[in-house]
Amino acid sequence: MNRFASLPPLPPRISRLAELAIDLWWAWHPARVVFRRLDYQLWRTTAHNPVRMLWTVATSTLAQAAADPEFLALYDRAIEGLDVARAARNTWWTRTVPHLSGQSIAYFSAEFALHQSLPIYAGGLGVLAGDHCKEASDLGVPLIGVGFMYPQGYFHQHLSAEGWQEESYERLNWNDAPIDAAMTSDGKPCIIAVPLGDRSVLITVWRVRLGRVVLYLLDTDLEENAPADRELSARLYGGDRETRIQQEVVLGIGGVRALKALGIKPAAFHLNEGHAGFVVLQRIHNLVDQGVSFHEALQEIRRSTIFTTHTPVPAGHDAFPFDLVKKHLAGCWGTLGADHDQFLALGAHDNGAGPQFNMTALAMRSAGSINAVSRLHAEVTRGMWDAIWPGVAEASRPVAYVTNGVHVPTWMAGELVDLFNKHLDSGWIERQDDPAMWDAVLGIPDKDLWAVRASLRSHLFAFVRERARQRWTDEHVGTPRVVAAGTLLDPDVLTIGFARRFAGYKRSGLVFTDPARLARILNGVGRPVQIVFAGKAHPADDVGKGDLQRVYRRALDPAFGGRIAFVDDYDLHVAHFLVQGCDLWLNTPRKPLEASGTSGMKAAINGVPNLSIADGWWAEGFTGSNGWVIDGGAPPGSPDDVTDAADANALYRLLEEEIVPAYYDRDASGLPHRWLAVVKESIRTVGPHFCARRMVKEYAERMYAPALAAPLPPLPTAR
Repeated sequence: MNRFASLPPLPPRISRLAELAIDLWWAWHPARVVFRRLDYQLWRTTAHNPVRMLWTVATSTLAQAAADPEFLALYDRAIEGLDVARAARNTWWTRTVPHLSGQSIAYFSAEFALHQSLPIYAGGLGVLAGDHCKEASDLGVPLIGVGFMYPQGYFHQHLSAEGWQEESYERLNWNDAPIDAAMTSDGKPCIIAVPLGDRSVLITVWRVRLGRVVLYLLDTDLEENAPADRELSARLYGGDRETRIQQEVVLGIGGVRALKALGIKPAAFHLNEGHAGFVVLQRIHNLVDQGVSFHEALQEIRRSTIFTTHTPVPAGHDAFPFDLVKKHLAGCWGTLGADHDQFLALGAHDNGAGPQFNMTALAMRSAGSINAVSRLHAEVTRGMWDAIWPGVAEASRPVAYVTNGVHVPTWMAGELVDLFNKHLDSGWIERQDDPAMWDAVLGIPDKDLWAVRASLRSHLFAFVRERARQRWTDEHVGTPRVVAAGTLLDPDVLTIGFARRFAGYKRSGLVFTDPARLARILNGVGRPVQIVFAGKAHPADDVGKGDLQRVYRRALDPAFGGRIAFVDDYDLHVAHFLVQGCDLWLNTPRKPLEASGTSGMKAAINGVPNLSIADGWWAEGFTGSNGWVIDGGAPPGSPDDVTDAADANALYRLLEEEIVPAYYDRDASGLPHRWLAVVKESIRTVGPHFCARRMVKEYAERMYAPALAAPLPPLPTAR
């Protein structure tokens, strides 16, 4: 079934343009130039969505493109690149582990951030999953993603006149989405059934292509389902606890069943966070049906399961009353009925609220490889989950770490790529995880690097002004909203970015601890500073919403002279402008509550140094010369207000004594050489160590390959 059969006909010479448009591989390769060149104005007005472009592009434009030799050269290279990516013949994976050809890994995640045209992500977890899949495609790793197709996605953020977050949901326009129906071997759309409580819910499966990697997304919005069941997959992280557990049953059990219906037999399963824990139940069920015991099935699951935890806060791990679990799994036991108590015991955990069924505990007890997402997060995780390994010394608990990384082709600005193409070794993007290769950054002339950084800052402020103008004209917002949106910002001023989810532990208000001192810094004569904030609070997080509203009020405070701004409705599109266009990246979490974080990595590879607490990835990334660490020196265990005051003082001191002077110390030609030395070190040190290429290679070598190579147990065994 081809949803795009009704597209306006394409000239035969460029007949594969639609195929290229619906494979998101184009989004991080030079192939995107094809769509920019086709109709640049339409490319901009569709928010870089080529599928949407093809519904509206003029027939005459297509005909002209099909006769343009320069366009055809771009088109031919793009199609050739797409075919090579899909074939995945001479890739890093095939060269490294040729004996594992033909095997695959299923990668389960509740969200994937791939492109703004497919809003099935909320934040960091989804961005990490999307970058993981893109890099797997580049390396040829045989990954198969499984997640949700959220027809209403995550919410759009609006601010009231007082600055309070308001949420609205918008149904996805299916015609504009880069997805198509997943088909079974007999050529029919894949639709499966999942038992949920005392009923059965139908799920249709959608496919998203990413070159070598394919994602399968589950959707319960079928007419045959009851209205409440149709809404189960409607929104990302919507609803109450009862909705949440039903979503997780659909993801875990439905995901395994969908792969089976599609004829896909992964040899290993990677669970990205505990939301997918019920994968374990369905896999045990399948093995027990083959005649093995529960214990033998569990051993096979452990051999072939990788689990990644992202949350260092106990409350951030999904846990449900046992009665609720039994209620919604009532139809799932089948031949497992006699063993259901053993399964429930896998998830039993008390995090301080009494014994409950904990999805992370289930995954940890069922996985052969467990990893945190930074070195410090691994230490926290080993201490937090001591009950999983009773009697085992903390240092010996089997929690490794693979520090997160970011997908360089997705997040690095095109102008920087062009600069590196001139000054780094040819093929540098293929060697991005090689530290020695990045040493060439030090030889880039300061004049050239500063020109690119100034251009990226200019792009950011053009975007901020245009967004404010749009809010004013389209939504008729008042003058305060226009001011708060950043219209008074100056493109020639040191600009600090703070963009992330608004949550209490992120301490978005730390920089406002001493308003008078901050005002003096921001309004410094001849050396001003400005701060751009962006981010959403979870719809149920009143603390985060309060923090956001206070930032908005600060943006309207005349004492700061219009040098504070809040950019609303943060998404992938906004994120690109911020991580590329700011001068300094601010991060102030309450240590050790930041598992890893990746926004600072994206900024750093674009020449935006970090000013951060030494938490998450920055505890590993800081070298002493590539940015700054905020450390107030408060003794461990100090009251929060004492720690906050000390950290705020350290933050102000760094700005006053080191950062602002370095930025404004210019030579006769206006170049800030001291500042650019930090910029170069930021790129040189973060690029190789915190790229998704290094990360995915670590997963492949340390976890995927061993799981795929391990001998299969004899099946079946007589009971």
